[in-house]
Amino acid sequence: MNEKDVMLLEDTFKKFYFEHFDLLHVPENPELREFGFQKFNGGMNRHITLKSDKELHLLLMQNKPSDVYCSNACYRFPNLPMTEKDWLNADLIFDIDAKDLRKTHPVKNSLIKCSNCDQISNLSDSCPNCQSTKLGVITLTCSDCIKATKDEVKKLNQILIDDLGINPQSIEIFFSGNEGFHIYVPKSEYQEIGSKERAEISDYIMFRGAIPETFGFKRFNLNKSSLPKFEDDGWNGKLAKQLYGTKSNRPKILQQVISGGYSLFQKRLEEFRQIIGVKIDPNVTNDIHRIFRLPGSINSKSGLTKIFVDDLDKFDPYTDACHIDDEKINVNANCPITFTLKNKKFGPYKNETVSLPKFAAIYMICKGIASTT
Repeated sequence: MNEKDVMLLEDTFKKFYFEHFDLLHVPENPELREFGFQKFNGGMNRHITLKSDKELHLLLMQNKPSDVYCSNACYRFPNLPMTEKDWLNADLIFDIDAKDLRKTHPVKNSLIKCSNCDQISNLSDSCPNCQSTKLGVITLTCSDCIKATKDEVKKLNQILIDDLGINPQSIEIFFSGNEGFHIYVPKSEYQEIGSKERAEISDYIMFRGAIPETFGFKRFNLNKSSLPKFEDDGWNGKLAKQLYGTKSNRPKILQQVISGGYSLFQKRLEEFRQIIGVKIDPNVTNDIHRIFRLPGSINSKSGLTKIFVDDLDKFDPYTDACHIDDEKINVNANCPITFTLKNKKFGPYKNETVSLPKFAAIYMICKGIASTT
């Protein structure tokens, strides 16, 4: 990123933190948390302790960071190196991102950027300028992608409540500031479990690792006694619902399972994984030392804010998480498709200088499809 872009982003982010600091707060027990920040064109700064909102505000004003982070874990000595921190516990956190849900990139909302010649073009398998296949994909605002992630969040919440016994009031949903959601479960009975146990929770939520034997189906002894047995809760209950629909259908479906055998049942398990399982990023949940984007802070990948979601159905990230002002600035824009922010359409632009509201200009600069004049 060039120096003029960095200066604009730093000044814009600093102004945001000055005017909207009410969106940010240090979490409970801040003296036990590890904080971190990253600067534009710079590396990560970790192992920082902050004791109050005042200290957080000072860090933001002095450093003008691109991104701000806080650990989900509590440590006895959070400012020491990782091996010396003395881990105490960690909130349970899940990450659901649109990039993990896509089978293909949405044509109307995706661009390619050639790694060879930097050409930005409509979605394609190769660069139309130099024919290189070394491409990066840039995805812009996409309501369909957000809807898909919301659906996964709802599935996850149901599992957390019904299967893991978590109080609905203990579940907090945040828009990540880019293309997904972070789901926090603070102060639960799972607070002190380690990485191994969290991996088991991830597998359960993703319906990962399920094989016919999990449900009592024996490969080499196919008769009525070796058929899968289902209860009404957990994996069993969810799979039974997918297989049978209603209990009255069980005899008919069981006969189909007998005739299809082990291999067919195994294949159907793979199909049901897409329906029953929630597409979380397990690495996020399993890592008890990760630092997460601080709620209320800006995501430098988009210029949007990581913000608490009170009503998931009504939440529109491209309006509700867009807090940069609308002062007009000139940028060189290269965006061959349209996108929508704050209910306004922008683009297409073909290597041209345009005057845009700052929130749109910042979004494009963060996405790498515009730069300051």
